[in-house]
Amino acid sequence: MTPGHDLTDILDAAAAAKPILAAQSPRQRYIQLVAIADALDAAADELIPLAMTESNLPEPRLRGELARTTMQLRLFAEEARAAQILQVRIDAPDDSFGSGPRPDIRRMRRPLGVVLNFAASNFPFAFSVAGGDTASALAAGCPVIVKAHEGHPQLSARTAEIICAALATAGAPAGTVGIVFGRDDGVAALRDDRVDAASFTGSVRGGLALAAIAAARPRPIPFYGELGSINPVFVTEAAVRTRGAAIAQQYVDSFTLGNGQFCTKPGLLFLPEGHGLDAELTAHATAKQTGKLLTPAITQGFSERIAALADEVGGRVLVATTTENGYPTPGLTAIDFATFMGHTDNALTEVFGPFSLVVEYRDVDDLAAAAARLEGSLTITLHAEETDGELVAALLPAIEQKAGRVLVNGWPTGVAVTPAQHHGGPFPSTTGPLHTAVGTAATERFLRPVSYQNFFHDWLPEPLRDDNPWGVPQQRSEAGEWQAWGRGGDRTTRGTAYAQAQKP
Repeated sequence: MTPGHDLTDILDAAAAAKPILAAQSPRQRYIQLVAIADALDAAADELIPLAMTESNLPEPRLRGELARTTMQLRLFAEEARAAQILQVRIDAPDDSFGSGPRPDIRRMRRPLGVVLNFAASNFPFAFSVAGGDTASALAAGCPVIVKAHEGHPQLSARTAEIICAALATAGAPAGTVGIVFGRDDGVAALRDDRVDAASFTGSVRGGLALAAIAAARPRPIPFYGELGSINPVFVTEAAVRTRGAAIAQQYVDSFTLGNGQFCTKPGLLFLPEGHGLDAELTAHATAKQTGKLLTPAITQGFSERIAALADEVGGRVLVATTTENGYPTPGLTAIDFATFMGHTDNALTEVFGPFSLVVEYRDVDDLAAAAARLEGSLTITLHAEETDGELVAALLPAIEQKAGRVLVNGWPTGVAVTPAQHHGGPFPSTTGPLHTAVGTAATERFLRPVSYQNFFHDWLPEPLRDDNPWGVPQQRSEAGEWQAWGRGGDRTTRGTAYAQAQKP
């Protein structure tokens, strides 16, 4: 099995693979994902030089990213094998159920269908052909078509070849993974009715254009876009007094990590007036060594955005940035709170590269006003001391409405791939704040519930059968286990569930 190049053939193959993958057992999905991970690990010495050439990223970073990629493939393999994602629920018939006679109803989640994944520029492994979107869709039982990013086409093609060869040896059907190149084929695939869902990591402008196409189709489909995030950081006066110098250095480390090309880069730092950290911020940023940005287009966009901020917002330049030969130096500009409030749109526009704004606030009321002005973000960070509990409690209701992940005394860069992780947030950070692009909950994007009522037992999918041949977790509701409610406020009770609830 090798990735084809004709779009129609790729779409046909994915559509043909859809019912085959949907019928596979959890163990089959596990075997296929592990096979991909093993194959990519074995090919590391071939893939890393390709990635270095096309992305301008250093070898240690890329080796770490490839290790993360194969780790998350194995993590999703375990998630598929455990089969919790199927969420099997079985309600036994109950003629005396409170809302009326209950039939035999059995519910599970099924694969959504063919997933089109628009790969990212800044993670050529972890958010690309073999990245989290692909891994989570395969764990859910969906075929995947990857639209390769223009920044690393050779790496994308070779990665797809390795994946397809591994899948063939693991018993997956042809069409389980395909790859397309170029914007025209990506848009054509998004418009094609054989595609059932799409995922995207990139710019707000590009993501919204694709989301509009997905929504305007004769049969609209889910579009899970990660678009852009400013990731504000709030620092209290107590935190500055206790560890201000360390916060300044760690902040510079965070916003320059990966040349500032992470979607979780902190783009705004709120410090109290009179913080006294200019020297630490300037020294640490000036000493930072950065590399070439991913593409010439990103370099140009970075320069244009910095120039626009200088013209429209102004401020006190702590460290001036340059982009000679595509190697930008870190940049830092400080503005007062009145300037921030007067230029919120500009201040909240993401700068993709090693630049950040410092906003100097006067009091707690300023912080509350800033929180109210924020747009949706992947993360919001609080640096505070334990004595700041009252302040944080006052801010938290507003902050948690604006972010998918709220951190205390940490930094947003570095996203752990775990079951509890949420890498998403309100618009414009994503188009779907209910879902995550990182962590095992990412599979939920590509599954949909189906209920089966009064089926003959042999007609049921394996996870819904009483003999449970795949051994998946089943949540069962037997007759008489639920509280029944009578008319006119009268209440009758039956079964163990209600009785247990009434015990002191």
